[in-house]
Amino acid sequence: MSKEERIMVSDEWVDAMKAPSIAELLKEVPLFEELSLDDLETMSPLFIERKYKKGTILFFEGDPGDDFFIIKSGLVKIYRIDEFKEIILALFREGDFFGDMALIHKQMKRSATAETLEPTTLYVLQRSEFSRFLVKCPQLALKLLETLAERLSKANEQIEDLTFLDVRTRIYKMILRLADEYGVRQMNKTVVNIKLTHQQVANMVGTVRESVTKVYLELQDENIIAIRNKMITILDMKRLQDKLSPGSSGQNKSASSS
Repeated sequence: MSKEERIMVSDEWVDAMKAPSIAELLKEVPLFEELSLDDLETMSPLFIERKYKKGTILFFEGDPGDDFFIIKSGLVKIYRIDEFKEIILALFREGDFFGDMALIHKQMKRSATAETLEPTTLYVLQRSEFSRFLVKCPQLALKLLETLAERLSKANEQIEDLTFLDVRTRIYKMILRLADEYGVRQMNKTVVNIKLTHQQVANMVGTVRESVTKVYLELQDENIIAIRNKMITILDMKRLQDKLSPGSSGQNKSASSS
């Protein structure tokens, strides 16, 4: 074996040592966090690892739903097309899971489309395999229902926001939500550790790109946020939160409603 080959094998071995095992990743997933290590080790072989390129459609709305997905690495968006307009319902990244409705309903159709936004590696579990494991671990069924109820609550909140909040307030709230889900504290700032275009944010709040750009510029002029390489940094969290208060100056400004 040449020196170059030995180095390549060594690098691959180091990468493999750094990568979390399926059982370790499952332990971080809320759905499986209460399972014992033995249960996790038993369940791990049921998952199949699959790699996808950026822009791959994992499934379309209306497709049969037979698989459950956990993201090992990468980024996935869940969206629907409403009158030729894309509406992003959720973004999932490392450690997140989706497709959970497929685990409880045999004839369930996909309610939205899933697409990778960057090269993505997934662990995939078929419904039939999950059902067999559920017989051995019935407490998992209750945890699944709790998880589904929590996601339904979030979906209802999104619907209420789209119905009752103006565009500007929806954008403020979305930035705060992204900070809560993906924020990384750095000194007195919070960096939203996910790259999103203005159009993607617009699709998440049900508006047009120009409205997002306008609000972003205003927030940057007020030194509340900064944007670099499509990543938002919140410089003043309190002032951003205050903009959600009734009667705040931020809500009184006019903004496009579509």
